[in-house]
Amino acid sequence: MQVRKARLTDVEEMHQLVNNYAEKGLMLSRPRSMLYEYIRDFVVVEKDGKILGAGALHIMWEDLAEIRALAVKEEYAKQGIGRMIVEFSLQEAKSLGIPKIFTLTYRPEFFKRLGFVEVAKENMPQKVWRECINCPKFPNCDEVCLEINIKLN
Repeated sequence: MQVRKARLTDVEEMHQLVNNYAEKGLMLSRPRSMLYEYIRDFVVVEKDGKILGAGALHIMWEDLAEIRALAVKEEYAKQGIGRMIVEFSLQEAKSLGIPKIFTLTYRPEFFKRLGFVEVAKENMPQKVWRECINCPKFPNCDEVCLEINIKLN
């Protein structure tokens, strides 16, 4: 298995993967156009030419980024793929000089095991007013907000 930056040729598999979870109410749906537009945010875990998982590190501000659209094929769950994506994303954030990374999730325990701590969504005004306001669940979001602060030195 390898983690790598996503390519345009990965979009169809990523779209199916993410929207499979969206159909079950476990994450927000992502249109293809969004995946193409933000392809540089995404990484994938690949094995034998097959995408097993994907996720994005989206820069929100000079000191803040979000891990989002994290999804792993169900048959490959609990094999460290999600962890690989998050760790790759945290390393990328560190190399960019971004000290705070957050996520909104229905799986807070996964992120807590990686060092994230739960915080109030109101602590993320950049997210709330830039993107959440357009979400069909706004203002009744039922996702949990977690963050991690990384040392840059």
